[in-house]
Amino acid sequence: MPVWIAEIAQSWRASLRRPGFLVLAACVLALGIGASVAVFTLIDAVLLRPLPYPQPAQLASVGMQKFGVAYSITPRQYQHIGSIHGVQSLGLIEQWSHMKNISGGGRPELVPAIAADRGLLSTLGVRLALGRNFTRDEDDPHGPKAVILSHGFWLRRYGGDAGVIGRNMSIEGTPYTIVGVLPASVDFEQSDLLLPLALPANSDDQGPNYRAVARLAPGTSMAAVGGQFQANMHMLLRHTGALTGPDAGYWSQQHFKVNALRTSLRAQARPVLMMFLASAAVLLLLAMVNLTNLVLLRSVSRSHDTAVRHALGASTMRRWLPMLAEGLLVGLGGALCGVAAGVFGLSALRGMIPVEWLAGTHVQLHASVVSLALVLGLGSALIAVLLGVWRSRFSLSVDELREGGRSGLSQRNGLLGRAMVVVQVALAAMLLFASGLFLHALYYASHTPLGFNSCDVVTFDLLPVKARYPDTSSVQSLTTQVVEQLRALSGVEQVTVASALPAGDHSQNFYLGNIHASGALPLSMNSPQLRLVSPGYFSAFDIPLLRGRSFTTDDRKGGEPVAIVNTMLAQRMFAGHALGKTIEFTSPVPSDGGKPFAARIVGVIGTISPFGPLGDDDGIMYILLSQCPEGLMGLYQSFSPLRFALRVHGDPESYRRAIVDAVARAAPDQPIAHVRSMQRVVHRTTDSVRLNLLLVGIFSVLALLLAATGMFAVVASSVAMREREFGVRLALGASPSTLLCGILSGGLLQVSIGLLAGLGLAFAFAGVLRSVLVQVNRSVFDPTVLSFVVLSLSCAGLLACLVPGLRASRVQPMRALRGD
Repeated sequence: MPVWIAEIAQSWRASLRRPGFLVLAACVLALGIGASVAVFTLIDAVLLRPLPYPQPAQLASVGMQKFGVAYSITPRQYQHIGSIHGVQSLGLIEQWSHMKNISGGGRPELVPAIAADRGLLSTLGVRLALGRNFTRDEDDPHGPKAVILSHGFWLRRYGGDAGVIGRNMSIEGTPYTIVGVLPASVDFEQSDLLLPLALPANSDDQGPNYRAVARLAPGTSMAAVGGQFQANMHMLLRHTGALTGPDAGYWSQQHFKVNALRTSLRAQARPVLMMFLASAAVLLLLAMVNLTNLVLLRSVSRSHDTAVRHALGASTMRRWLPMLAEGLLVGLGGALCGVAAGVFGLSALRGMIPVEWLAGTHVQLHASVVSLALVLGLGSALIAVLLGVWRSRFSLSVDELREGGRSGLSQRNGLLGRAMVVVQVALAAMLLFASGLFLHALYYASHTPLGFNSCDVVTFDLLPVKARYPDTSSVQSLTTQVVEQLRALSGVEQVTVASALPAGDHSQNFYLGNIHASGALPLSMNSPQLRLVSPGYFSAFDIPLLRGRSFTTDDRKGGEPVAIVNTMLAQRMFAGHALGKTIEFTSPVPSDGGKPFAARIVGVIGTISPFGPLGDDDGIMYILLSQCPEGLMGLYQSFSPLRFALRVHGDPESYRRAIVDAVARAAPDQPIAHVRSMQRVVHRTTDSVRLNLLLVGIFSVLALLLAATGMFAVVASSVAMREREFGVRLALGASPSTLLCGILSGGLLQVSIGLLAGLGLAFAFAGVLRSVLVQVNRSVFDPTVLSFVVLSLSCAGLLACLVPGLRASRVQPMRALRGD
């Protein structure tokens, strides 16, 4: 057997016989690698994974800028992209899916559907699993009706039957021909159905509710296409008079952009993931510093063995091979344990990852991530060992042989160990401060009242089938019948109906861009939302009525139209004096004849947070379902189901079966969907907040643990190696308290220096935190967080020094002097 293999085997056997150092060093490294593996796997799934289309680098998103990327476009703007040089093909798809009633091939269902033009699939390069794309005639407003199924829906409803092509499916009471099935890798907003967009040839639609996808010609730069697009859009705005009309302020602030499609799809997740990546990087660096400290201390403990080998004429390789072998074992163990910790962490967090981040991708460990973990583990261990080898060259002296390994830490070694402690504390302080700011801000946000009570409320969706309920009167009749059946259920206290729930309905918010009132102030806010509700909506959710009255059963169709506004709209539009004022808007639906809808404000409610604790507050105007203009009701039905809410006694989830039966009695062929408690809806709006809280909290705890471990290891090793010195000092009359105070003061001095350095770095880079903290009205200079960092690291340093200090104060002088 070669000598070097025997040396490695002997070193490993020795390490495994006394595995204390091996376990401690591997666990320290595993903490940093585990966090890195989890975060990088998430980043790989969300940001780095190529889109499942051919030549994805040629795919671009084209539209108005939001979140720093091309986000949305109007149909009118879309029609002016085709003339841009370098654009090979175009496709248009709705931004959000809508619910549709279907029948045929099974029981009636309410499923999500999304519409796209015939150019989308060919632009993306999608090859259908079955069937074909839409034809030109099918993508016409007056053409034949066609539908393409998602792969999951095809398997679930039709059992993967290849003969489904050519069959009919009833959508909203109208027959549609199934012409294709999407591949499993393609998921459009988790929709079950893909419908033809069927826009008119020269659409005047200025609603920014669509996403445009372009495939660029090979060799075409996105910057060049973006410049042409910007010029075209400004020319269009001037030509149409948009820059001088009533919405001139809105259009003059719009910027137009072209960027990679993947960048647009992941824009909202990128800032948070970059914050996680930075935290994981600091944590990994802290683990590497900690490991280096442990290896340096290990090299000190083995200095006598190294000196003996040198004196007996051992080669350089034979002297350092045991340390390298041990480092290899530590690196492998840390990497493997880190991968296991990362996989466990991902499985625990998978349910909390926002669905919109993934967009159909799956978070799973890839070989590249495992390779990265091995490189990090072995690389970290190698760096630590090389530093240990460099330090050990000073131990090849006669003094080391004469002292028999009992000389303790030299001045050089002690200085290096103290410097490493300072570095650890500085890194921990920087990470703790940044994490503490996020934790405090997110905790503040998660405990901010949403403005309503979600407890004891169960909700479900019902979209009246258009063929059977085509107008406001028929919809009102259906809702009345359903509400009567629901009220008859045992345990039901209140029942209400609305176009949107107080929170969690991001895609159900209808904005009024043309709202006005006599004597009103100019709006310095986003366009207000319009929501349709039934009487009892505010009491069902315990939304406080601050002034005026609520809707009553006397407010009905044919009577005086009335409205209720929230505090924000009342303040921004009427300086708080909204009661009795008339507010009006023009229906955007041509079938309403362009007549303004005017309603008298009879009440003001408290402000709610429809987008969750970190969302922007909006002005909201509520009108009654029964008083909604006919055309506007049809527009709502085209994309928004009605939300029914029941305040109940007991567990809301236990009412699922009773609700389904009650709706079936009122309308046997009317499907419903998403029967769930309101608290589950609210939790979905706070998923990202809870994920941030959990991950940042884990990073903070690990940083504190690593810093404390590093300080303890250095101080404990220093005390163990100075045992003979302490014995001499005690024999010469030093008191145990003097030794204890000396050790504590030395350790706390290192903590203080590290704290000052770490907080200085944190404040130097505080600008990167402001963009997130401003959203929740929190300052970077937070005295609570600053106090927490100082106190936690001081306590960790005190505890790390106290145990070794007590051990030093109890040294038996005679035993230490004998060297036993």
